[in-house]
Amino acid sequence: MNFFNEIASFFSFAEPNVKVVFWGSLILCGVSGLVGTFTLLRKRSLIGDVISHAVLPGIALAFIIGQQKNPVYLIIGATITSWISTFLVDYITNKSKIKSDTAIALVLSVFFGFGILLLTNIQHSGNAAQSGLDQFIFGRASAMNMDDVRLFGIVGAFIAVITVIFFRGFSILSFDEHYSESIGYPNVVLKLLLSITTVITVAMGVQAVGVVLMSALLITPAAAAKFWTNKIGYLALLAILFSAFSGVFGAAISYTYSGMPTGPWIVVVISIIALISALTGKKNGILKKMLQQRNNNVKILKENTIKLFYNPDHSSDQTYSFKELFDKSRMQKSTLRKGINLLKRRDLIEQSNGSYYVNEEGLIEAKAIVRKHRLWELYISRYMHLQPDHVHDDAEGIEHVITPEIEKELEKELDFPTRDPHDSEIPY
Repeated sequence: MNFFNEIASFFSFAEPNVKVVFWGSLILCGVSGLVGTFTLLRKRSLIGDVISHAVLPGIALAFIIGQQKNPVYLIIGATITSWISTFLVDYITNKSKIKSDTAIALVLSVFFGFGILLLTNIQHSGNAAQSGLDQFIFGRASAMNMDDVRLFGIVGAFIAVITVIFFRGFSILSFDEHYSESIGYPNVVLKLLLSITTVITVAMGVQAVGVVLMSALLITPAAAAKFWTNKIGYLALLAILFSAFSGVFGAAISYTYSGMPTGPWIVVVISIIALISALTGKKNGILKKMLQQRNNNVKILKENTIKLFYNPDHSSDQTYSFKELFDKSRMQKSTLRKGINLLKRRDLIEQSNGSYYVNEEGLIEAKAIVRKHRLWELYISRYMHLQPDHVHDDAEGIEHVITPEIEKELEKELDFPTRDPHDSEIPY
C-alpha cells in the first residue's frame, strides 16, 4: 500500500523537483518513441546502440573543455561524437569487407571504452563540478533541473516539427528507398535529417535512461506498437504514448525506491508493455495468431469433411457409414471423427442408424467447396499446363482460401466451365 501512496505522491507533484522529472522524462521518452519508429522501420536498430555508446566520450570531452555540466555543451559534445560514430560505421562497411554488425561492434566498443577512460580521468581531476557525471551511464532523471527541461522541450519541439513536415518522405524512405528516389524525394536530405534527429534524441535521452539502455528506449516502443497496427501514423503515435508512459512511470518507481537509477526502471516498464503487446496485440500478437491458426484449422477440417458428402446427383438423402467416409478421405480416423462431430455441431449433417447424411444447408456448402476445388484444378491445368493427375494436391491446398471475388474471376476467366480436367461435373 505504501508503494501506491508513494506513486500517488509523485504524480501529485508534492516536491518541487518531481515536476521537473515528470516533464523531463515525458519529453525525452516521447521524442525517443517518435524517432525510434523510423529507426526500427529502416532496420537500423543497432545504430541506436552505436550512437548511445558514442555519446559518453562526447559528454566527457564537453565537460573537460567547458569545465562545467552545461546541458547545451553536453548535448553538442554528445552529438558530435555520435555523428562521428555513425559515419565510421557506414565508412567501414562501405570501404572494406567488414560486415555492418562487425563494424557496429567495433565502433561501439571503441567509443564506449574511450568514454569510460575519459570519465575515469575526470574523476581523478579533482573538479568539484564532476559530481553526477558518471550517472549518464545508467541515467538519473532526478539530476535534471528546469533549465534542462526547457532545453529538452525546445529541441524536442524542433524534432517533432521536422518529423511532421517530412513525415511522408520519412515514411516512404523507411519502406522503400529506391521507390522514394524514383518519385523525386531527396533521399540524401531525408537520411541526413533522420540521422540528425536520431543523434540529438539519443544525446538528450541519456540523461534519463543512460548510455547503456538508450537503444532499448529508442527501439522497444516502436517494436511494441507494431503488434497493434500496420499504419505508420498510428504506429508513431502508439510508440510515443508507450515511450512517454514508460518514462513517467519508470521515473515514478525510481522516485519511490530511493537509490535506484531511473534508466533501468524505464526500460523495465517499456519491456513489460512490449511483452503484453507481443501476447495480445491486435495485428501481430501471439494470441491472435494462435486464434487465427486455430480458426483456419477448424475451417479446413470442416470443408474437407463436408465435401465428402457431395454426390453428383445433388441429392441430400444419400447416407454414408463412417467406413465409407474414411475410404473416400485421406484423413486419419481420429481427424475424420473430429470433422464429423464439427459438422454435427454446426447442423450441417444428420445421423441415422449409425450412418450420416448431409442436409440442405450442408449440401450447399459441400457444392461450394467442390466447385472451388474443381475450378482451381481447371485453371492450373489450362494456364500452368500441368497434367490432370498433377493438379489435385495444389487445388486441395488453395481451395480453402479462395474468396467469393476470386471465385467469380475464375468462373469468368474460364468461361463458366461445366467440367474439370478429370471430366467431372463442376457444380453450380
